[in-house]
Amino acid sequence: MLKFKRYLITKLSAIYRCQPGRLWISFSLLVLLLVTLQVVEKLQPPGSCQCELERGLQLTTGNELSSALHSPHLLWEDDSPQGQREAEPAPALSEDVFRMHLHLRQETPPGSSQEERWMQQPEESSGKRVPNSAQPLQAEDSYKTDLETGFSPSWTEAFKFKEVTAGESQQVRQARGVTSQGKRCKPKTDIVFLKVHKSASSTVMNILFRFGETHNLTFAFPQGGGFQLYYPRHFMARFVQGFSPLSPQRFNILCHHMRFLQPEVQKVVPSSAVYFSILRNPVQLMESSFVYYKGASAFSRVRSLEEFLSQPYRYYSPARGDRHYARNLMTFDFGFNPDGDASPERVQLMLKAIEASFDFLLISEYFDESMVLLKEMLCWDLDSIVSFPLNIRDSSTKSPLPDSVVEKLKAWNRLDWEIYTHFNRTFWERIDRDIGRERLRREVKALRERQAELARTCLQGTGSVAPKDIKDSSLRPLQHGGARILGYNLKQGLAQELERTCRRLVTPELQYSSLLYKKQFPPPPPESPAASRAPPHRLEATRN
Repeated sequence: MLKFKRYLITKLSAIYRCQPGRLWISFSLLVLLLVTLQVVEKLQPPGSCQCELERGLQLTTGNELSSALHSPHLLWEDDSPQGQREAEPAPALSEDVFRMHLHLRQETPPGSSQEERWMQQPEESSGKRVPNSAQPLQAEDSYKTDLETGFSPSWTEAFKFKEVTAGESQQVRQARGVTSQGKRCKPKTDIVFLKVHKSASSTVMNILFRFGETHNLTFAFPQGGGFQLYYPRHFMARFVQGFSPLSPQRFNILCHHMRFLQPEVQKVVPSSAVYFSILRNPVQLMESSFVYYKGASAFSRVRSLEEFLSQPYRYYSPARGDRHYARNLMTFDFGFNPDGDASPERVQLMLKAIEASFDFLLISEYFDESMVLLKEMLCWDLDSIVSFPLNIRDSSTKSPLPDSVVEKLKAWNRLDWEIYTHFNRTFWERIDRDIGRERLRREVKALRERQAELARTCLQGTGSVAPKDIKDSSLRPLQHGGARILGYNLKQGLAQELERTCRRLVTPELQYSSLLYKKQFPPPPPESPAASRAPPHRLEATRN
């Protein structure tokens, strides 16, 4: 071995002493370096999108905002191994459901059950009290973030502002296909719905599923038929089943769980797509999240929200991959940093970014009113927006919160509170501008009457039932955490077409998504026994 080493060193020295030999060695090292870089690039996880963000930022803004990307006070963050889990296919039903982040529920303000509202014959509803613009919230020092550096944008359309004003012209509204007088228009079929957690999004998703199936539209499904688009990573187009950068194919509806990143979303849907989402009061949202995601790192060691809020940073770590369940969950789903700076300037930048990318936002506390606005903006008919509340929690797992806890929750979720109060106000401004309160009352009444009629036609009993009482296992929603998720029983003996309509209304999210995935991507037919035996026969003939 020693002789071989000496021989090798002697030969290499001889080669290196001549000019061609040195060139050959340099060229070989360069090739080796290039191959190594290619291998490293292929092995990189799909979570980093900083380069894409900077390219998009340069295209949509001037140098001033581009340089602001690296400002230590910006609100946004980039995906990083510290703050994100590794990308992985969405789990099956039998796997750890905590990673699914799917099931969302719908609740109404105290004293008014959403289920009671659609099960009863409605009366002319008086106008609800609409909150005025939010008063500035003074967070206690113990609840202020200690992260103030290293933030970068999570989606570059943040700086491409659209002017959304109360004086929007009639021509603009007509261009959208909808007029304030309710004139006939063309239904919208290209849709992006940001499915925000714990905000009645499962019910909205069922509406989109039914509309898409009825009109034979295509859905942007997660790779392999999963139930989330690699959440909590920022969305990337390559997460979608059937997407190819070399193909012009676009999908009609994108509505599965994702963390919003508009430049990537635009690669998947047509440019004509309508963007919308739904919000929920952050106080009720976090109470629901605490029960549903009790296994999250921030909640697993505490018995109550009061205990958590007494010393939040004792239990909460911004470096944990599941930290968004415990703070500013809506902010995170929109693509922003849940631990970001909450100064007025940065809050306004975030709000303008959302306005720039979304055509309208709904409010879960005013669900029926939101559905009327959805019908107006998408130019759909009444039956397209009827629904039964899905993924709702049994009242036995709900608990009222004292005022002191409510104020702490608002301060701890300051960014979510700013988003909610701003778009709660603009929601009613949009109602006044495009529908009007009188027509809104009439259409809400008609919607509730239709839903009550369908409930009497389709459902056994008085409405939702506990999971143990659901007779058809295919209609049983996934149970998780400390919540009991209710479901429905269908009446027996319904006519075939009516039974199909009723079943679609109460099919849980996971089951409905799987059904549509198999319809859009049918599995290959199984091989016949004769075909499966053909290769061995050919091999046998070769041997002979």
